[in-house]
Amino acid sequence: MSYSGSQAANQKPSKVTFILCVDPLLEAANGPTYFPFDPGILYEIKVDNNNDAVEDVVFQIQFQTEQRLPSLFTVMAGAGDGIKTPANSPAPIAPGTLIVPPQIKNFDSPGLGQRQSYTVTMIKNGAAQTFKEASGKPLYAVPANAGPRTIDYPSVFKAGTYALPNGISLFTGTVDDPFWIDLGATFDTLNLRTLGSGIPAVLTADEDKAQMNFASDTVSGYGVNAIAIEVPIEMLTRTGKVETADSVAATIGAWGTTSRPRVTVRNAPNPLTTRGDLRQVQRMGQPLFNELLIGVGSKDKFSMSQPKDDAQFASFALDPVLARIVNAAYNGVVAIPNAPRVDLVPLVTYAPPIAAKGTPAGPIADMLRLNTGVPATPPAQANRLGLIAGDAAGYPNGRRLMDDVTDIALRVVVGGVLAPGFNKFPNNMLGDGVNVNDAPYRTEFPYLADCPDGRNRRHIDPGEPGGGPVK
Repeated sequence: MSYSGSQAANQKPSKVTFILCVDPLLEAANGPTYFPFDPGILYEIKVDNNNDAVEDVVFQIQFQTEQRLPSLFTVMAGAGDGIKTPANSPAPIAPGTLIVPPQIKNFDSPGLGQRQSYTVTMIKNGAAQTFKEASGKPLYAVPANAGPRTIDYPSVFKAGTYALPNGISLFTGTVDDPFWIDLGATFDTLNLRTLGSGIPAVLTADEDKAQMNFASDTVSGYGVNAIAIEVPIEMLTRTGKVETADSVAATIGAWGTTSRPRVTVRNAPNPLTTRGDLRQVQRMGQPLFNELLIGVGSKDKFSMSQPKDDAQFASFALDPVLARIVNAAYNGVVAIPNAPRVDLVPLVTYAPPIAAKGTPAGPIADMLRLNTGVPATPPAQANRLGLIAGDAAGYPNGRRLMDDVTDIALRVVVGGVLAPGFNKFPNNMLGDGVNVNDAPYRTEFPYLADCPDGRNRRHIDPGEPGGGPVK
């Protein structure tokens, strides 16, 4: 699953948007088959609305794949109004024969050789409801952006954004990866850049406020496969109503999973066959939780387990090794709170400042929690540091695409800014120097940016303009 993971955000006053990203770091130039969703995988977005870390509402997404041009060497081809063979075309293909189909502009374009449709089923209170487009036509996934000759990607993106009855919106497809992070520095044993403050991993006030990057966004220029579902709040709360922020029924927990049959047999050229029950192979709730908190010896077990059973992983969250490494690597410059880290309890239970006072805490569980009663912050007033900067609608109260979850996690998990006495310099200025995404997000559903153009994509590296220093 993507570093973006599952996202839940109250983008509109009466709706919640879920975004599940899978298959990270997709190289947009990497044909010939690009990056279809796996028809053998069950993708799910799960919602707990009664504080027990067990799903009460489930969105199930499944894909089907057609190969409409099986004799072509690639799955997409197109140019202008089409290209015909020249006068010297050798037999048996006569001159003037259409050899390249017109540019791909919609899902019926003949050059779209690999076409994926999908279904979305909501399961609630034991009843299943399949979402359908008003016309009854299939829902199609937006393919990767092969390049400007081949595909009119914005037009296909628009065609793949569906407004359904009852206030539901759907989108699936390959898009710009909405996450940003100096991933190389992070996994070089937290060797984060030294910027204007002169202290590794610590920003100056001006750097902190800037809507620009001072270090390399490792994810720049890459795509990801995304599933976006926007639904009315009433579909999600246990009361079936829009609750106020101070209601104990207002806060939900969400996570995404992928599951596959126990046995898959590949015997080319025959179609693959599967058998056995579906088994969960991955899940994600809080961003970076699995990647940066869970020990490698437990990652597979964590990925296949359920949030309600996360007490077995509590030590990773309540005494994070990540914080101890930063404390040691920077020779104690960044002090950290004593274990157990009770300041981190709001990230793994239903508790203030996200959930209303009096909300049942529930078990320790990795879920992305959202108080659905908190109104969306107008974009001009939104703060990339979310809740810890006073923006009540930002991460970790849900997660907007523009929330800088890396810097927030550094300050909360490492710096302990929620603990008494730790919300001070340098703990409250920790950051990787990557403040914004490399592509602008949309302001309307599905909010995601266009997939990088395969022909002209650009990855920004350290030492380049916008890539920060090599130090």
